[in-house]
Amino acid sequence: MKERILAVDDDASILELVSDVLSEENMEVRTASSGEEALALLEDETFDLVLLDIMMKGISGLEVCRRVRDRVNCPILFLSAKDNVKDIVRGLGLGADDYMTKPFALEELVARVRAHLRAQNRNRTPRERERQAAIQIGQIRLDPEERTVTKDGVPVELSTREFDLLACLMNNAGQTLSKEQLFHSVWETDYGDVGTVAINIKKLRTKIDPEWEYIKTIWGSGYRFVTKSGYTEQAGGAANGG
Repeated sequence: MKERILAVDDDASILELVSDVLSEENMEVRTASSGEEALALLEDETFDLVLLDIMMKGISGLEVCRRVRDRVNCPILFLSAKDNVKDIVRGLGLGADDYMTKPFALEELVARVRAHLRAQNRNRTPRERERQAAIQIGQIRLDPEERTVTKDGVPVELSTREFDLLACLMNNAGQTLSKEQLFHSVWETDYGDVGTVAINIKKLRTKIDPEWEYIKTIWGSGYRFVTKSGYTEQAGGAANGG
């Protein structure tokens, strides 16, 4: 799964540079050119790390940090001009985790971002480490954080088991998963009737895949969520305990 980074700066050239270098490191980068835009994104989306310019027109980076720190747990790194020492100290006092002075070396930026992401991951519980951004494959969109599923923009009501089963299949799109792997990952036990997997697959197909376009039965092996050409926008991961 790609780490999600929010980069906030009113300098378009810096945003482009940061976005390019972090994207090359296999990170998903969202950008905001103002504090107002950053607050809107942080209200609706989750990120693994925020890069935040201190001096911006309108709402400053300091104010953004103050407003979101009590509900945003990810690392916040300030980007600051060299003469903003007082602002840096204030920003760290508001809950920021680090700062970099402009201009900065791209190699150092990548190293610092990586270091904070590693530290953040070590501090997460096993359940938190499983959190993922929304997955879109073809017409089907699954949001693990909100636990919602839509097909062609229309909400689909699934039971807890059906949702977890679909999430496991989509997170491993393109891979064949045996009934045993699915049972262990979704039901989180080694005991019970693996035949319940087939029952729930049937229910899932009825609700979201009646034409069998996405969930394929691989006879003698298990099931696979198909990634047709042009379908997969984001998918990855491995079956837990599989």
